[in-house]
Amino acid sequence: MPEPGRILRRGLGSPTLFAIVYTSVASASYFALGVVAENALGWTPVVLLAGGLFFALAVLTYVEGASLHQERAGSTVFARYAFDELWSFVAAWAILLDFLILIAVTAFMTTDYVGVLWDEVGHGVPESALVVGIVAYVAVRNVLGFSPQRSRRILALVIADLVLQLAIIVIGAFTVLDFSLLADQLVLGGKGPSWTDLVFAATLATVAFTSLESASGLAGEVGVGRRGLKRLVSSVVATVIVVYAGIACVALSALPVQDGATPLGGEFLEKPLVGVVEQFGTGWATDALTYVVAVLAAVTLVAAAQSAMLGLSRLAYSLGTNRQIPSLVGRLHPTRATPYVVIAIAAVLAGALALTKDLEFLVSIYAFGAMLAFTIAHASIIRSRYREPSRPRPYRIPLNVEFRNGSLPLPAVLGAVMSALAWLSVVILHEGARYVGAGWMAAGLLLYVVYRTTEDKPLRRRVTIPEAALQAREKAEAEYGSLLVPLMGNELDDDIVQTAGRLASEAAVDEAEDGGATIEALWIFEVPMALPIDARLPDAQLERARAALRRAKAVGEEYEGVTVATATVRARRKGQAIVEEARRRGVQAIVLAAEEPTRVRGGALLGGLGGGRNEAFVGDVTRYVVTKAPCRVIITAPPG
Repeated sequence: MPEPGRILRRGLGSPTLFAIVYTSVASASYFALGVVAENALGWTPVVLLAGGLFFALAVLTYVEGASLHQERAGSTVFARYAFDELWSFVAAWAILLDFLILIAVTAFMTTDYVGVLWDEVGHGVPESALVVGIVAYVAVRNVLGFSPQRSRRILALVIADLVLQLAIIVIGAFTVLDFSLLADQLVLGGKGPSWTDLVFAATLATVAFTSLESASGLAGEVGVGRRGLKRLVSSVVATVIVVYAGIACVALSALPVQDGATPLGGEFLEKPLVGVVEQFGTGWATDALTYVVAVLAAVTLVAAAQSAMLGLSRLAYSLGTNRQIPSLVGRLHPTRATPYVVIAIAAVLAGALALTKDLEFLVSIYAFGAMLAFTIAHASIIRSRYREPSRPRPYRIPLNVEFRNGSLPLPAVLGAVMSALAWLSVVILHEGARYVGAGWMAAGLLLYVVYRTTEDKPLRRRVTIPEAALQAREKAEAEYGSLLVPLMGNELDDDIVQTAGRLASEAAVDEAEDGGATIEALWIFEVPMALPIDARLPDAQLERARAALRRAKAVGEEYEGVTVATATVRARRKGQAIVEEARRRGVQAIVLAAEEPTRVRGGALLGGLGGGRNEAFVGDVTRYVVTKAPCRVIITAPPG
């Protein structure tokens, strides 16, 4: 038995979660610093410190949410249980946009740091070719899947990157840091930023925070206890705040604001840390450090792109298995079980976005999706406190107050308000983000509504299919495009319909062009010989049959590509009726709940010795069907 407080079960641990979260956040220092400084100017350290505090609120929410529901994906899972399937899709679609933008930005920015080592790669056709190559590499690596070995390499990279950024802060503190200069740059208006610039810069400071989604996507695959979660929260939050604020202070001291502009947002917009390091002095040591920054920045940015694609693939898996996107799009690789179709589509879109080479435009679109998703995530955690108050929470957000017979997490409330206001500011202040973001969300909602409607599925209720239904495989030796399922009207009905659904959905996936698979759910009225075959049936029997058939249709059609047809027949003998209907309908298999064998013949219940004459393991109906059926018969264990 797992120890109390253990939320996730196998393979990876809290160092891996730290690595996944911090990889994308660390990459933000290599590109977000420039675009934030372009808008915030001398207020950049304050803005990035505020971004770090906002990140702390998001970490608290995501850790509680991931420990509450151990499923792949983050805010989309939180919203599913707190609200409904429609809100779950809205959160997922917003995060998908962010993952695409993050892949595009990190791939594009990698070329600028590689250009420090090889100038020809930093512009023109070589730059575009390198961007496309990075996106393709990331896509292939994610089709192959995530492994413990890969996680250890990412952890080693994160440690090296963290050491480098702390070294820049320490060296900068001794060479360029000037607190009086920083204080002099804190002006608004004139040669300083306007309030709208500051607000916009604050939203841009949250770029790469969707690494929380990537880490949440590993739910169910990592092993972290209650104490480990608390260490994870404190270590990630402290690291991000120190690095964000420290780098910003050193950067604004090395490249201060002059005449309303800073080289961080101009000459070094796309490689800000290279510009910072070059101000540390002259000589071979500075040159060597510049090259180290360029190399590690390029590797970290590629790793961040991989982390974003990892989050996207886990999210696509969740969307596919919950029938929020068409199964053809969510199709899984036959051996790797990764959503290779979605990854391929994402690679094409991310490559196209990266080739725009407009950093501020891309980052502003990112902020649109991130703020919307974070708002839904915070709101979901708040609602789950009231909707699922008794559900075990291995991690619980601190600072709670009693409100309306529930526990209200104040950090989540603050995070929800801040996220909503930040999202509104992006919509109001940035035209590109407003139209592109709104267009993306509208297209996604249209896709969702059309898909659910044409599949005759509810918009707000969850409908799931097994992973096998999404897996592209060689045709199975035995495929079942049509199955007969006789119902018994007891608790075994769900089991046999689910068994039939799994078999039928596999056939439907393999032969999608044939229009899917069919389950023939059959209720047999066994009429005694003493009555005419067309005798009037009691109302209670009719209602029981209707209820069983309705339930069978609902359960069976949860599986992808499966249609459930219902029917009733009258017969003198149930076994004969099953065989005759199977022959008449031409089904490929019968899925049957085996009846329990009679205990009377052996005499044990009447005081006899038992055994001997009662060697059958199933009853007469089951044995008759197995013997006489014109097709395969799949039987479940009898209830006894």
